[in-house]
Amino acid sequence: MASVDAAMGDATLRIQAAYSPSPEQLDLVTLSVPNGTTVGDALRASGLLERHGLTLDASLVCGVWSKIRPVDHPLREGDRVEVYRPLRVDPKEARRQRYRKAGTKGKGAQGTSV
Repeated sequence: MASVDAAMGDATLRIQAAYSPSPEQLDLVTLSVPNGTTVGDALRASGLLERHGLTLDASLVCGVWSKIRPVDHPLREGDRVEVYRPLRVDPKEARRQRYRKAGTKGKGAQGTSV
């Protein structure tokens, strides 16, 4: 069994690192990294931090497949590391604004019973 563990230590993982600096833009990097690589290691290796002026500190919110994870979280084959930017508008307020912009579309269907 020890030989399997040793062989796994030499294996590489294929992962992705992603950051969306704006709603219509995505910076996605595919990497081959050594087994045991962490979220922080992957972000450093990807170049995303430098390209977008980000720093790997307590203010950086990141995760794997839409789940927030600490920078020391170990990665697995096929993981996608994501850097999350702060919301500019509260989601509830965004819905209100879209509703106001749409006007009274569909208003007649609400509140009717059969």
